[in-house]
Amino acid sequence: MSDKRNILFIFGTRPEAIKLAPLIKIMPQEYFNSSVCITAQHREMLDQIIDFFNIQIDYDLNLMSPNQSLFSITSKIIIGLEKIFKEITPDIIFVQGDTTTSFLGALAGFYIRTKVVHIEAGLRSRNKYSPYPEEINRILTGHISDFHFAPTERAKTNLLEEGITENIWVVGNTVIDALFLGLKNIKNESQQKYYDYFKFIDFKKKIILVTSHRRESFGKPFENICYALKKIAEYNENIEIVYPVHLNPNVKTPVYKILKEIDRIHLINPLDYNYLIWLMDKSYIVMTDSGGIQEEAPTLGKPVLVMREVTERMEGIIAGTAKLIGTDSDKIISETNNIINSENKYIAMAKAVNPYGDGKTAKRIKEIILSRINYEEI
Repeated sequence: MSDKRNILFIFGTRPEAIKLAPLIKIMPQEYFNSSVCITAQHREMLDQIIDFFNIQIDYDLNLMSPNQSLFSITSKIIIGLEKIFKEITPDIIFVQGDTTTSFLGALAGFYIRTKVVHIEAGLRSRNKYSPYPEEINRILTGHISDFHFAPTERAKTNLLEEGITENIWVVGNTVIDALFLGLKNIKNESQQKYYDYFKFIDFKKKIILVTSHRRESFGKPFENICYALKKIAEYNENIEIVYPVHLNPNVKTPVYKILKEIDRIHLINPLDYNYLIWLMDKSYIVMTDSGGIQEEAPTLGKPVLVMREVTERMEGIIAGTAKLIGTDSDKIISETNNIINSENKYIAMAKAVNPYGDGKTAKRIKEIILSRINYEEI
Protein backbone atom coordinates (compact mmCIF):
# COMPACT_ATOMS: atom_id res chain seq x y z
CA MET A 1 0.00 0.00 0.00
CA SER A 2 1.58 3.26 -1.11
CA ASP A 3 1.03 6.75 0.26
CA LYS A 4 -0.77 7.49 3.49
CA ARG A 5 -4.48 8.19 3.21
CA ASN A 6 -5.87 11.36 4.77
CA ILE A 7 -8.79 10.41 6.99
CA LEU A 8 -11.12 12.82 8.76
CA PHE A 9 -13.43 11.93 11.64
CA ILE A 10 -16.37 14.31 11.92
CA PHE A 11 -18.64 14.36 14.99
CA GLY A 12 -20.50 16.83 17.15
CA THR A 13 -22.24 15.13 20.07
CA ARG A 14 -21.33 13.06 23.10
CA PRO A 15 -22.72 9.74 21.73
CA GLU A 16 -20.77 10.15 18.48
CA ALA A 17 -17.58 10.89 20.40
CA ILE A 18 -18.05 7.82 22.60
CA LYS A 19 -18.64 5.52 19.64
CA LEU A 20 -15.85 6.93 17.46
CA ALA A 21 -13.23 7.09 20.22
CA PRO A 22 -12.19 3.40 19.99
CA LEU A 23 -11.75 3.71 16.23
CA ILE A 24 -9.83 6.98 16.40
CA LYS A 25 -7.47 5.40 18.94
CA ILE A 26 -6.84 2.27 16.90
CA MET A 27 -6.23 3.62 13.37
CA PRO A 28 -2.54 2.99 12.59
CA GLN A 29 -0.52 6.12 11.90
CA GLU A 30 1.84 4.29 9.54
CA TYR A 31 -1.03 4.06 7.06
CA PHE A 32 -3.12 7.13 7.82
CA ASN A 33 -2.86 10.84 8.43
CA SER A 34 -5.75 11.10 10.88
CA SER A 35 -7.56 14.35 11.67
CA VAL A 36 -10.53 15.01 13.91
CA CYS A 37 -13.15 17.70 13.32
CA ILE A 38 -15.85 18.49 15.86
CA THR A 39 -18.84 20.66 15.11
CA ALA A 40 -19.62 20.94 18.85
CA GLN A 41 -23.31 20.56 18.04
CA HIS A 42 -23.35 19.84 21.78
CA ARG A 43 -20.54 21.52 23.70
CA GLU A 44 -20.20 20.74 27.42
CA MET A 45 -21.13 17.06 27.24
CA LEU A 46 -18.86 16.57 24.23
CA ASP A 47 -15.79 18.11 25.84
CA GLN A 48 -15.82 15.65 28.73
CA ILE A 49 -15.67 12.66 26.38
CA ILE A 50 -12.82 14.20 24.44
CA ASP A 51 -10.88 14.60 27.69
CA PHE A 52 -11.79 11.15 29.04
CA PHE A 53 -10.61 9.34 25.91
CA ASN A 54 -7.76 11.80 25.29
CA ILE A 55 -8.79 12.62 21.72
CA GLN A 56 -6.76 15.25 19.89
CA ILE A 57 -8.97 17.77 18.09
CA ASP A 58 -7.63 19.32 14.90
CA TYR A 59 -10.66 21.38 13.86
CA ASP A 60 -13.33 22.80 16.18
CA LEU A 61 -16.26 24.58 14.55
CA ASN A 62 -17.69 25.42 18.00
CA LEU A 63 -21.17 25.92 16.60
CA MET A 64 -23.40 25.42 19.62
CA SER A 65 -25.56 28.38 20.55
CA PRO A 66 -28.48 28.86 22.99
CA ASN A 67 -31.83 27.57 21.71
CA GLN A 68 -30.32 26.61 18.38
CA SER A 69 -32.73 25.37 15.73
CA LEU A 70 -32.23 22.58 13.24
CA PHE A 71 -32.21 25.22 10.49
CA SER A 72 -29.43 27.15 12.18
CA ILE A 73 -27.19 24.21 13.05
CA THR A 74 -27.61 22.71 9.59
CA SER A 75 -26.44 25.82 7.77
CA LYS A 76 -23.56 26.43 10.18
CA ILE A 77 -22.21 22.88 9.88
CA ILE A 78 -22.19 22.72 6.10
CA ILE A 79 -20.54 26.15 5.76
CA GLY A 80 -18.01 25.30 8.48
CA LEU A 81 -17.04 22.04 6.79
CA GLU A 82 -16.57 23.81 3.46
CA LYS A 83 -13.96 26.04 5.10
CA ILE A 84 -12.13 23.05 6.56
CA PHE A 85 -12.05 21.26 3.21
CA LYS A 86 -10.10 24.20 1.86
CA GLU A 87 -7.37 23.31 4.37
CA ILE A 88 -7.51 19.52 4.13
CA THR A 89 -8.57 17.17 1.35
CA PRO A 90 -9.61 13.93 3.04
CA ASP A 91 -9.51 10.63 1.17
CA ILE A 92 -11.94 9.13 3.67
CA ILE A 93 -14.52 10.76 5.94
CA PHE A 94 -15.87 8.86 8.95
CA VAL A 95 -19.28 9.71 10.39
CA GLN A 96 -21.24 7.90 13.06
CA GLY A 97 -24.89 7.27 13.69
CA ASP A 98 -27.78 9.61 13.11
CA THR A 99 -27.06 13.16 14.22
CA THR A 100 -27.35 16.30 12.14
CA THR A 101 -23.55 16.37 12.16
CA SER A 102 -23.44 12.80 10.79
CA PHE A 103 -25.74 13.60 7.89
CA LEU A 104 -24.03 16.85 7.00
CA GLY A 105 -20.56 15.34 7.32
CA ALA A 106 -21.61 12.71 4.80
CA LEU A 107 -23.23 15.30 2.53
CA ALA A 108 -20.12 17.48 2.62
CA GLY A 109 -18.02 14.45 1.73
CA PHE A 110 -20.27 13.79 -1.24
CA TYR A 111 -19.89 17.39 -2.36
CA ILE A 112 -16.10 16.98 -2.61
CA ARG A 113 -16.40 13.47 -4.09
CA THR A 114 -14.55 11.71 -1.29
CA LYS A 115 -15.32 8.33 0.26
CA VAL A 116 -17.71 8.36 3.22
CA VAL A 117 -17.67 5.64 5.90
CA HIS A 118 -20.81 5.29 8.02
CA ILE A 119 -20.35 3.70 11.43
CA GLU A 120 -23.52 2.17 12.96
CA ALA A 121 -25.30 2.01 9.62
CA GLY A 122 -28.71 0.55 8.94
CA LEU A 123 -30.76 1.17 12.10
CA ARG A 124 -34.39 1.98 11.31
CA SER A 125 -37.53 2.72 13.32
CA ARG A 126 -39.72 3.02 10.18
CA ASN A 127 -41.19 6.24 11.57
CA LYS A 128 -39.56 9.34 10.12
CA TYR A 129 -40.65 11.46 13.08
CA SER A 130 -39.37 9.09 15.79
CA PRO A 131 -36.59 9.45 16.66
CA TYR A 132 -36.73 12.98 15.29
CA PRO A 133 -34.76 14.13 13.32
CA GLU A 134 -32.43 11.15 13.73
CA GLU A 135 -34.38 8.61 11.66
CA ILE A 136 -34.15 10.71 8.50
CA ASN A 137 -30.57 11.76 9.28
CA ARG A 138 -29.53 8.10 9.37
CA ILE A 139 -31.42 7.16 6.20
CA LEU A 140 -29.90 10.04 4.22
CA THR A 141 -26.43 9.31 5.59
CA GLY A 142 -26.80 5.70 4.52
CA HIS A 143 -27.72 6.59 0.95
CA ILE A 144 -24.78 8.98 0.65
CA SER A 145 -22.13 6.74 2.22
CA ASP A 146 -19.79 4.44 0.33
CA PHE A 147 -18.96 2.00 3.14
CA HIS A 148 -21.50 0.76 5.67
CA PHE A 149 -20.57 -0.79 9.01
CA ALA A 150 -23.77 -2.29 10.40
CA PRO A 151 -23.94 -3.36 14.05
CA THR A 152 -26.28 -6.32 13.42
CA GLU A 153 -27.70 -8.54 10.69
CA ARG A 154 -31.04 -6.75 11.05
CA ALA A 155 -29.34 -3.44 10.30
CA LYS A 156 -27.74 -4.98 7.20
CA THR A 157 -31.14 -6.26 6.05
CA ASN A 158 -32.58 -2.78 6.42
CA LEU A 159 -29.91 -1.42 4.08
CA LEU A 160 -30.48 -4.18 1.54
CA GLU A 161 -34.23 -3.51 1.54
CA GLU A 162 -33.51 0.13 0.64
CA GLY A 163 -31.34 -0.86 -2.33
CA ILE A 164 -27.99 -0.35 -0.61
CA THR A 165 -26.28 -3.60 -1.57
CA GLU A 166 -22.51 -3.01 -1.73
CA ASN A 167 -19.79 -2.57 0.88
CA ILE A 168 -21.85 -3.63 3.92
CA TRP A 169 -20.19 -5.39 6.84
CA VAL A 170 -21.78 -6.59 10.09
CA VAL A 171 -19.23 -5.75 12.79
CA GLY A 172 -21.06 -5.05 16.07
CA ASN A 173 -21.25 -1.65 17.71
CA THR A 174 -18.25 0.40 18.82
CA VAL A 175 -20.24 1.54 21.87
CA ILE A 176 -19.31 -1.78 23.51
CA ASP A 177 -15.63 -1.15 22.72
CA ALA A 178 -15.94 2.27 24.35
CA LEU A 179 -17.71 0.80 27.39
CA PHE A 180 -14.89 -1.69 27.95
CA LEU A 181 -12.29 1.06 27.56
CA GLY A 182 -14.16 3.23 30.02
CA LEU A 183 -14.57 0.48 32.61
CA LYS A 184 -10.88 -0.34 32.33
CA ASN A 185 -10.02 3.29 33.09
CA ILE A 186 -12.42 3.34 36.03
CA LYS A 187 -10.96 0.17 37.57
CA ASN A 188 -7.59 1.93 37.74
CA GLU A 189 -9.13 4.65 39.92
CA SER A 190 -10.20 4.71 43.55
CA GLN A 191 -13.73 3.32 43.84
CA GLN A 192 -14.24 5.46 46.94
CA LYS A 193 -14.11 8.47 44.63
CA TYR A 194 -17.30 7.25 42.99
CA TYR A 195 -19.08 6.31 46.20
CA ASP A 196 -18.25 9.76 47.56
CA TYR A 197 -19.63 11.41 44.42
CA PHE A 198 -22.93 9.51 44.83
CA LYS A 199 -23.05 9.75 48.61
CA PHE A 200 -26.72 10.82 48.44
CA ILE A 201 -27.70 7.36 47.15
CA ASP A 202 -28.60 4.48 49.46
CA PHE A 203 -26.93 1.59 47.63
CA LYS A 204 -28.71 -0.92 49.87
CA LYS A 205 -31.82 -0.20 47.82
CA LYS A 206 -32.52 -1.10 44.19
CA ILE A 207 -31.20 1.75 42.06
CA ILE A 208 -33.13 2.81 38.97
CA LEU A 209 -31.10 4.91 36.55
CA VAL A 210 -33.25 7.14 34.35
CA THR A 211 -32.21 9.02 31.23
CA SER A 212 -34.84 10.73 29.11
CA HIS A 213 -34.40 13.66 26.78
CA ARG A 214 -35.69 12.86 23.28
CA ARG A 215 -37.14 15.66 21.21
CA GLU A 216 -40.19 13.65 20.14
CA SER A 217 -41.22 13.29 23.80
CA PHE A 218 -41.28 17.01 24.57
CA GLY A 219 -44.59 18.13 26.04
CA LYS A 220 -47.26 15.67 27.20
CA PRO A 221 -45.20 12.47 26.75
CA PHE A 222 -42.50 13.94 28.98
CA GLU A 223 -45.02 14.87 31.64
CA ASN A 224 -46.38 11.31 31.47
CA ILE A 225 -42.89 9.93 32.09
CA CYS A 226 -42.40 12.22 35.08
CA TYR A 227 -45.75 11.36 36.67
CA ALA A 228 -44.96 7.67 36.19
CA LEU A 229 -41.60 8.04 37.94
CA LYS A 230 -43.35 9.82 40.82
CA LYS A 231 -45.80 6.93 41.28
CA ILE A 232 -43.07 4.29 40.97
CA ALA A 233 -41.13 5.95 43.80
CA GLU A 234 -44.27 6.18 45.93
CA TYR A 235 -45.23 2.53 45.35
CA ASN A 236 -41.78 1.02 45.99
CA GLU A 237 -39.98 1.91 49.19
CA ASN A 238 -37.09 -0.40 48.30
CA ILE A 239 -35.95 1.67 45.32
CA GLU A 240 -34.16 4.92 44.61
CA ILE A 241 -34.39 6.71 41.28
CA VAL A 242 -31.42 8.68 39.97
CA TYR A 243 -32.18 10.96 37.05
CA PRO A 244 -29.35 12.97 35.43
CA VAL A 245 -31.47 15.71 33.86
CA HIS A 246 -30.63 17.03 30.40
CA LEU A 247 -29.99 20.78 30.28
CA ASN A 248 -32.57 21.44 27.56
CA PRO A 249 -35.41 23.57 29.08
CA ASN A 250 -37.96 21.30 27.39
CA VAL A 251 -36.65 18.53 29.63
CA LYS A 252 -35.47 20.35 32.74
CA THR A 253 -38.61 22.43 33.31
CA PRO A 254 -41.20 19.62 33.52
CA VAL A 255 -38.82 17.25 35.33
CA TYR A 256 -38.12 19.69 38.16
CA LYS A 257 -41.72 20.89 38.32
CA ILE A 258 -43.09 17.38 38.83
CA LEU A 259 -40.28 15.50 40.58
CA LYS A 260 -38.22 18.00 42.57
CA GLU A 261 -39.66 17.27 46.02
CA ILE A 262 -40.32 13.53 45.68
CA ASP A 263 -38.65 11.23 48.22
CA ARG A 264 -36.04 8.82 46.83
CA ILE A 265 -35.89 10.58 43.46
CA HIS A 266 -32.55 12.29 42.94
CA LEU A 267 -32.46 14.89 40.17
CA ILE A 268 -28.85 15.67 39.28
CA ASN A 269 -26.89 17.39 36.55
CA PRO A 270 -25.82 15.38 33.48
CA LEU A 271 -23.08 12.93 34.40
CA ASP A 272 -19.64 12.66 32.90
CA TYR A 273 -19.24 9.40 31.02
CA ASN A 274 -17.14 7.67 33.68
CA TYR A 275 -19.68 8.45 36.42
CA LEU A 276 -22.56 7.40 34.18
CA ILE A 277 -21.19 3.96 33.35
CA TRP A 278 -20.08 3.43 36.97
CA LEU A 279 -23.60 4.20 38.18
CA MET A 280 -25.11 2.07 35.41
CA ASP A 281 -23.02 -0.84 36.63
CA LYS A 282 -24.37 -0.34 40.17
CA SER A 283 -28.01 0.05 39.06
CA TYR A 284 -30.75 -2.56 39.21
CA ILE A 285 -32.58 -1.49 36.06
CA VAL A 286 -32.27 1.32 33.53
CA MET A 287 -35.20 3.35 32.20
CA THR A 288 -34.26 5.34 29.12
CA ASP A 289 -35.07 6.78 25.73
CA SER A 290 -31.39 6.88 24.78
CA GLY A 291 -30.07 4.80 21.91
CA GLY A 292 -26.59 4.13 23.28
CA ILE A 293 -27.79 3.04 26.71
CA GLN A 294 -30.05 0.43 25.09
CA GLU A 295 -26.79 -1.06 23.80
CA GLU A 296 -24.53 -0.48 26.83
CA ALA A 297 -26.69 -1.57 29.76
CA PRO A 298 -27.22 -5.19 28.60
CA THR A 299 -23.45 -5.67 28.54
CA LEU A 300 -23.57 -4.97 32.29
CA GLY A 301 -26.55 -7.30 32.77
CA LYS A 302 -29.03 -4.47 33.39
CA PRO A 303 -32.61 -4.80 32.11
CA VAL A 304 -33.60 -1.80 29.97
CA LEU A 305 -37.08 -0.30 29.85
CA VAL A 306 -37.34 1.88 26.74
CA MET A 307 -39.65 4.86 27.23
CA ARG A 308 -40.39 5.46 23.55
CA GLU A 309 -43.21 4.53 21.22
CA VAL A 310 -40.81 3.02 18.66
CA THR A 311 -37.12 2.17 18.64
CA GLU A 312 -34.61 1.71 15.85
CA ARG A 313 -32.83 -0.82 18.08
CA MET A 314 -35.27 -3.74 17.87
CA GLU A 315 -32.48 -6.28 18.28
CA GLY A 316 -32.47 -5.72 22.04
CA ILE A 317 -36.26 -6.02 22.23
CA ILE A 318 -36.16 -9.30 20.30
CA ALA A 319 -33.24 -10.65 22.35
CA GLY A 320 -35.04 -9.78 25.59
CA THR A 321 -32.42 -7.41 26.96
CA ALA A 322 -34.84 -4.49 26.62
CA LYS A 323 -38.58 -3.88 26.63
CA LEU A 324 -40.39 -1.14 24.74
CA ILE A 325 -42.88 0.42 27.17
CA GLY A 326 -43.84 3.72 25.51
CA THR A 327 -44.72 7.00 27.24
CA ASP A 328 -48.12 6.16 28.73
CA SER A 329 -47.92 6.68 32.51
CA ASP A 330 -49.94 3.60 33.47
CA LYS A 331 -47.91 1.31 31.23
CA ILE A 332 -44.61 2.69 32.49
CA ILE A 333 -45.72 2.14 36.08
CA SER A 334 -47.01 -1.37 35.41
CA GLU A 335 -43.99 -2.59 33.44
CA THR A 336 -41.51 -1.12 35.91
CA ASN A 337 -43.27 -2.59 38.93
CA ASN A 338 -43.31 -5.99 37.20
CA ILE A 339 -39.53 -5.98 36.81
CA ILE A 340 -38.87 -4.61 40.30
CA ASN A 341 -41.11 -7.16 42.03
CA SER A 342 -40.67 -10.30 39.89
CA GLU A 343 -37.31 -11.98 40.29
CA ASN A 344 -37.99 -14.35 37.39
CA LYS A 345 -38.80 -11.55 34.96
CA TYR A 346 -35.76 -9.62 36.14
CA ILE A 347 -33.39 -12.55 35.70
CA ALA A 348 -34.76 -13.34 32.25
CA MET A 349 -33.84 -9.85 31.04
CA ALA A 350 -30.58 -9.59 32.98
CA LYS A 351 -29.30 -12.91 31.59
CA ALA A 352 -30.37 -12.32 27.97
CA VAL A 353 -27.50 -12.12 25.50
CA ASN A 354 -26.57 -8.62 24.31
CA PRO A 355 -26.87 -8.52 20.50
CA TYR A 356 -24.76 -5.39 20.01
CA GLY A 357 -21.19 -6.61 20.10
CA ASP A 358 -18.19 -8.07 21.88
CA GLY A 359 -15.81 -5.12 22.18
CA LYS A 360 -13.84 -5.90 19.00
CA THR A 361 -15.78 -3.80 16.52
CA ALA A 362 -13.15 -1.06 16.03
CA LYS A 363 -10.51 -3.67 15.19
CA ARG A 364 -12.79 -5.24 12.57
CA ILE A 365 -13.49 -1.87 10.96
CA LYS A 366 -9.79 -0.99 10.86
CA GLU A 367 -8.90 -4.28 9.16
CA ILE A 368 -11.68 -3.91 6.58
CA ILE A 369 -10.64 -0.34 5.72
CA LEU A 370 -7.02 -1.48 5.31
CA SER A 371 -8.15 -4.30 3.00
CA ARG A 372 -10.21 -1.90 0.86
CA ILE A 373 -7.15 0.33 0.48
CA ASN A 374 -5.07 -2.67 -0.58
CA TYR A 375 -7.70 -3.42 -3.20
CA GLU A 376 -7.38 0.25 -4.26
CA GLU A 377 -11.03 0.96 -3.59
CA ILE A 378 -10.04 4.02 -1.58
